Amino acid sequence: MSPFQLDGFDLDRFVAATLAEDVGAGDVTAQAVIPADAAFTGVMDSRDAVVVAGLPIAAAFFRALDPDVEIALLVGEGAQVAGGSDLMRLRGNARALLTAERSALNTVQHLSGVATMTRAYVDAIHGTGATLLDTRKTIPGLRRLEKYATRMGGARNHRMGLWDAAMIKDNHIAVAGSVGEAVARAVRAGIDEIIVEVDRIDQIEPALRAGATHLLLDNMGPPMLREAVALVAGRVPTEASGGVRLDTIRAIAETGVTFVSVGRLTQSAPAADIGLDFAAA
Repeated sequence: MSPFQLDGFDLDRFVAATLAEDVGAGDVTAQAVIPADAAFTGVMDSRDAVVVAGLPIAAAFFRALDPDVEIALLVGEGAQVAGGSDLMRLRGNARALLTAERSALNTVQHLSGVATMTRAYVDAIHGTGATLLDTRKTIPGLRRLEKYATRMGGARNHRMGLWDAAMIKDNHIAVAGSVGEAVARAVRAGIDEIIVEVDRIDQIEPALRAGATHLLLDNMGPPMLREAVALVAGRVPTEASGGVRLDTIRAIAETGVTFVSVGRLTQSAPAADIGLDFAAA
């Protein structure tokens, strides 16, 4: 059992399934090239400046194939490191560690990429008073991990799934007939947190009168966002969403919105350049 714990995420199951996908009937290269008793000492390092996420998960891959592996994590989760920084040292059975290498690296590269992009967005709105949120735009099966990575980058998790708040969007409104009717139905259903997406100023008051507890201001430019924030006047939290980029987020955050949500944190983050290299013992 790994010491790494993440609510709602079964690390042992994830590691087993990932290794099964990659290893299949066996690592033919390692078995052919590497003597069964050969030892491997290696260093995982980052070639670029990154925010680190996923090292304990990477370690779990190595331990799954070599329970006796010696691992030293050299930086903490969420640490901002310079290019060329060593992240992990490990020593153990060469066949096992080289078989686990790709799965371990894929995980830490992806999660560190998400955390690194997230930190750039957090830094861009520093001092505005707005909070960065992630979204449900995640790779299927990896939501818990990707949202963990956004937290390591400094964001706050939005909804984890469809169960933890109502989010009434344009299609819900279209089927219900109006913003007010859609919200009223959610209120009658006894839902405490009701997020309502609005893309026009004239939808705000009907949503609030009906009982919305949070307004998602969708695809509004800064002038309209300022108007919307002024109209809401602090009655509920406001969230700017839709088409937010690194070069536009500060102007959006400066309109006075409570939150800015960014789907590209998990949807478009490039993998971090992290590798594992043999080191002399």
